[in-house]
Amino acid sequence: MRVDAERNRKRVLKAAMEAFANEGLSVPVAEIARRAGVGTGTVSRHFPTKESLYEAIVLERVTEIVERATHLAATRDPGAAFFDFFAYMVGQGAANRGLAEALSGDGFDIQTAASGTEHDLDGVERDLLMRAQQAGAVRPDVTIADVKALIVGCLARERHTLDPEARERMIAIASAGLRATAPHSTGPDVADTR
Repeated sequence: MRVDAERNRKRVLKAAMEAFANEGLSVPVAEIARRAGVGTGTVSRHFPTKESLYEAIVLERVTEIVERATHLAATRDPGAAFFDFFAYMVGQGAANRGLAEALSGDGFDIQTAASGTEHDLDGVERDLLMRAQQAGAVRPDVTIADVKALIVGCLARERHTLDPEARERMIAIASAGLRATAPHSTGPDVADTR
């Protein structure tokens, strides 16, 4: 690729990352081109569809997320690694509207895009969950779909309040529901009122 073409590609990616992070995935390609200082034809040469532009950006974010998950798995006990990663994912989604939309499946399937790479987001999430369950830190009946739904739920609350304290409270509430309170517990525990 020519130097000027590579420079334009990087400008488009940077403009798209900022636009999607701040405004979500609905930002038009023409607006991304304008912000990058290039024509829409330049964007199309590098990214023939809006999906391919999403994919390039998401895969860069997924690389960082998978590296974080791998680091947590290697340096923390299984329960702490899982809960730290859960909080990290909510924080990443709160800081990046486009990522939050992708995580919730609004307009882009992040799992499918990431599954075709060496950075398997779904795989690392499943591994963290399984290890935490085997260590007795997470309820055995929790599925990866449950975890993803709770992340999206925490992000939905965040979108309405933009309050970091509310986000931390939602993470704490969701984490409490995920924690194993007794071996093979399948339902909520009833508080002892004695």
